[in-house]
Amino acid sequence: MPPTPPPQGPLRSAAELNAAIRALWSHPDARLTDEQREQYHLLLAELRQVERGDVTTAA
Repeated sequence: MPPTPPPQGPLRSAAELNAAIRALWSHPDARLTDEQREQYHLLLAELRQVERGDVTTAA
């Protein structure tokens, strides 16, 4: 099942998202729980939006 899209609204900065992604791992060899993995995928999706400047305007 694909991850749920990130919530609509103001996006966090790339620096904030990278910090949140790094915070998921307490140690480089640590394995993520299912919940952490889901959060990781949501953070990556939000980061992609920020990197692309995904702002859509109404028609």
